Amino acid sequence: MAEWREAVLVGAGRMGRSHAEALAGMGVRLAALCDPRAEARQAVGDAFDVPPDRRFADSESLYRAAGPGDVVVVATTADSHRVEVERAAAAGAPAILCEKPLATSVADCEAMIRACADAGAMLAVNHQMRFMDQYREVKAVLDSGALGRLASMTVVGGCFGLAMNGSHYVEALMYLTGDRPAAAGAWFTGDPFPNPRGPQFFDQAGEVRIVTDGGRRLNLVIGADQGHGMTVTYAGAYGHIFCDELAGEMIVTERLPEHRVQPPTRYGMPVRRHARRFPVADNVTPTRAVLEALRAGSGFPDGETGRTVVATLAACWASAECDGRAIRLDALGPVRERRFPWA
Repeated sequence: MAEWREAVLVGAGRMGRSHAEALAGMGVRLAALCDPRAEARQAVGDAFDVPPDRRFADSESLYRAAGPGDVVVVATTADSHRVEVERAAAAGAPAILCEKPLATSVADCEAMIRACADAGAMLAVNHQMRFMDQYREVKAVLDSGALGRLASMTVVGGCFGLAMNGSHYVEALMYLTGDRPAAAGAWFTGDPFPNPRGPQFFDQAGEVRIVTDGGRRLNLVIGADQGHGMTVTYAGAYGHIFCDELAGEMIVTERLPEHRVQPPTRYGMPVRRHARRFPVADNVTPTRAVLEALRAGSGFPDGETGRTVVATLAACWASAECDGRAIRLDALGPVRERRFPWA
């Protein structure tokens, strides 16, 4: 495990503060930070005892004066992730954690991965779901074989955005199954709606169907006319898991073993049903888990995971522009270079 004494924070907004809290909980000192907004620099700098002369308006000034520390956290909006990760790698950062989505284009993700590999920097992406209790519990049930092979994962939620939160579910499916997304189809809401991070950003809503290389499906139902909730249903050969993620409730139904030889058309066979509760996750705890995995050098969502998620999002956008026709991730063509307006 690497010894981290000092961290550098690029971006001092809401997620930047969460990262600062996570680092403090690990005993890592926030040595320097940057943000173009003076009020953000002051608020986070004062809260975490960053000396006034180590608070900068931009990362170039920060690295010239303070260096990269033991880890750099990039907590800016997605449109600046590439330049900030490349700067951190060029400055000699041994480890970099970047917020999700990794970038706003597949090509930018690939450039970031190359830059970190060339500089010898480890690159992680803050896809934290694998460290949340509800996903660890779901994985334990799936790994036990109680539901048989997972067939589908269906998310129904409020209008939480395909890139903002939908990207997490793409990574979660990969974590739960070991599969990789192979193709995506999407049907988007036609009219723009305000993005809380600024008018320059736009994150789609609608319905999405992602199919993995193993034939599993991820369905996202996140229409602009849906204003509440975040529930997930996992369907397997022998049963379901239903999670209300905002309430911290899980219900597992599994077909009794003596009936598992019955065909899937016998969908009403007797089941064992049990309910569980799990702690509702905050931003800080799973973010700290990602940082701890990065410090340990394994088990974190890496740059290639982030690239796959972005390629899936790009395929969704391309599909929506083709009336929902499924787009393969290995056949994106010019869409690889396209930059999207994600925050």
